Amino acid sequence: MKAAVQNYQARMQRVLDHIDQHLDGDLDLETVSRVAAFSKFHFHRQFAATFGLSVHRYVQLARMKRASHRLALNDAQSVTEIAMDAGYDAPDAFARAFRQRFGQSPSSFRKSPDWEPWLAAFGPLENARSKLMQTIYTPDDVTIRDVPAMPVAILEHRGDRAGLPDSIQRFTAWRKAAGLSPETSPTITVFRSERTPAIPADYSMDICVGTDQPVAADDAQMKAGIIPGGRCAVLRVDGASHNLEPAALYLYRDWLPASGEEARDFPIYCQRRLSFLPDAPAHIVVAELFLPLK
Repeated sequence: MKAAVQNYQARMQRVLDHIDQHLDGDLDLETVSRVAAFSKFHFHRQFAATFGLSVHRYVQLARMKRASHRLALNDAQSVTEIAMDAGYDAPDAFARAFRQRFGQSPSSFRKSPDWEPWLAAFGPLENARSKLMQTIYTPDDVTIRDVPAMPVAILEHRGDRAGLPDSIQRFTAWRKAAGLSPETSPTITVFRSERTPAIPADYSMDICVGTDQPVAADDAQMKAGIIPGGRCAVLRVDGASHNLEPAALYLYRDWLPASGEEARDFPIYCQRRLSFLPDAPAHIVVAELFLPLK
């Protein structure tokens, strides 16, 4: 049974790899089902059941992700060329789709990319790939660091998670107006409640940006604060960092009892930053989960 499941997952992984490596090619249902050696009459349902989105949607997102990389990092290609490579027959159609997804026109993104909506837009793509990669953490993945205190500007989200997108949108607008780019100022989320509390209205999270820039006393959106310094257990989360529950569960359930450490009186929090690698096609998102220790 286990061997059969592994074989099935390997065939699905082969499909994702083929799509990612052949974004300029023919990626219709018959082609990709042949790569996996599955019947084309059932493959679209198998793919959607495995990854949570259709083949067509996955290909669309993968092409749009590549297009956004090229806009931000390759001035040699025109917007029209990038639109055609992304599978659009006309630049106008590409521009409409791009603006709908990222809140910016392609030319505006090229001049000054806003990475916050970019990260949100490709959550389904990250999630699809992570479904075949169940992360297993070990004590070697955790480091203990002495973390310096960090001044931050904070937007406090209080209430049902359904209102979180609105809070993130307001945070992003304030951050942009303040000139605090994700490339230079880390994003910190402080988890003050469970992800899914018994009473949805009890959900509580602070959305922060690292800065020593003063926040006006009459600012209706934000307030100044400090992420306290001290010893922390730190666990890096690769891949689907939009869902940190498995990593947090490992720290609390497995690592903390075995370590002999005690948690400090400050909530667990995540720090995200953009990292640009010389040989990488674009930035990667580095997410680290911090468990404050005594």
